[in-house]
Amino acid sequence: MAAAKFFPRKLLSFLSKFQFKRQTNPSSLQFRFRKGHATHSMFQKFTSLPHNNIKSEQITSLVFHLEAALLKSSSLFPYFMLVAFEGGGLLRVLILFLLYPLVWLFGEKQIGLNIMVFVSFVGIKSDKFRIGSSVLPKFLLEDVGNEGFNAVMNYGDKRKIAVSEMPRIMVECFVKDYLRVDGVEGRELKVFCGYFLGLMEGKKGNPVVLKEFHGDGKMGGYAIGIGCFEYKAFDDHLFSYCKEIYWVTEAEKRKWEILPREKYPKPLIFHDGRLAFRPTPLASLFMFMWLPLGIFVSIIRFTSGTLLPLSIVNLVNSSTGFKSTLSISNPSSINSTNYDNKPTGLLYVCNHRTLLDPIYVSIFIMKPVTAVTYSTSRFTEIMSPIKTVGLTRDREKDKEIMEQELSRGDLAVCPEGTTCREPYLLRFSPLFAEMTDEIVPVAIDMQVSMFYGSTASGFKWLDSIYNLLNPFAMYSATILEKLPSSQTCNSGGKSRIEVANYVQNKIGKALGFECTSLTRKDKYMILAGNEGITK
Repeated sequence: MAAAKFFPRKLLSFLSKFQFKRQTNPSSLQFRFRKGHATHSMFQKFTSLPHNNIKSEQITSLVFHLEAALLKSSSLFPYFMLVAFEGGGLLRVLILFLLYPLVWLFGEKQIGLNIMVFVSFVGIKSDKFRIGSSVLPKFLLEDVGNEGFNAVMNYGDKRKIAVSEMPRIMVECFVKDYLRVDGVEGRELKVFCGYFLGLMEGKKGNPVVLKEFHGDGKMGGYAIGIGCFEYKAFDDHLFSYCKEIYWVTEAEKRKWEILPREKYPKPLIFHDGRLAFRPTPLASLFMFMWLPLGIFVSIIRFTSGTLLPLSIVNLVNSSTGFKSTLSISNPSSINSTNYDNKPTGLLYVCNHRTLLDPIYVSIFIMKPVTAVTYSTSRFTEIMSPIKTVGLTRDREKDKEIMEQELSRGDLAVCPEGTTCREPYLLRFSPLFAEMTDEIVPVAIDMQVSMFYGSTASGFKWLDSIYNLLNPFAMYSATILEKLPSSQTCNSGGKSRIEVANYVQNKIGKALGFECTSLTRKDKYMILAGNEGITK
């Protein structure tokens, strides 16, 4: 039966390939378009791309198929799983996962693609959709093949147009912002009363893309294309302008290496979304298998954190998959006294990875600290095992609050003002430098296995729940030496900005992270389109 079903497809594939006529050069194929502006185009192997005989100055444009020429993976399913999870929640992603056998049966190029688009998009508000700019770029960048990237970027400042089988709204930000490509040709989604219908418009030329491709309106010079016979991008009108088209085989793509982070045209600093893994069918199956047990484990972790002594909490966390490591540069730094030999509060200044940062500081130093924060939800404050105090973003009021808390004991502050998942440090707000000279920098890093416990556009009251739902996590902290008096405001005469920059550089050096001047506002404007709204 299976052979009977697939025989017509194989026959059609054979007949379509039979249309191609071999030229004298066995490494190239000739194809005559039934429609289009070019009477013929040369189809050559991808491996011959760097060795073409066309002079660079003759080439004016490059058209490449995003999935075929750039991405190492041949499956689009994970990207639609991300849209379904982030845009529709657990029920929608479960439905898409259960429909995967049907997608696999029909293939992801036509009917299967329509199924994934419908389940992922139907009912989502079009004006609120930011997943294409906040979530997908990370996963797309991590799927870019180094060899494909080199081939595309080999043409330098030539006009580049990407063609994608996915809806344009999913890939446009990635292609334009992170790859510095001039335009993208993708399918448009139908919208009714502000909501996606889950249906795609028919393939037709985008006037904006055509203008970018033609430039002054006249097609001159030489246009190059990169694609794959498995996709129907060769039917696209843009490819009909190409004088040569280089094709990539799946066998070649399996040998590709993943593009290293240092070669990203634009650094990946901010990204949103809850899923920390690439949701392939197998990985998604593991997630659904873990969730029932994960709920039980998260309850154990939460109960131990709120009811048990700090000396036992770390043991319980380790036994349930939350490993941690601690390094203390100078143990005497965390035992400070003032000049009258009376205890005074230490100010622990941490970079911000998750909501758990102040809690782990308490666990590591074996005594409770008070955490001051800007955007923690009321639910998180109630559930926190340590005291949390909200700041108002009014400088004088916040200064008064922090001074009061320091007079009562140790205080933990994250001057970045928001979390950053990647190996970068945002600008440190200098307010903490005015509070005291007893400053102890703490370098913190956390690696999660399944879920991110932070969000810019989602519900912040879920942050702690997602944190505790992770099967495994590795939390590491390095308590650095207390700031020397020469590097403080009161004793050293330094400005508060100088102190903040000094602490940022110390933490960045300890972690191997890059220091930036980006702020909390920059993050929220990029990911959520606002200045930071707590939900």
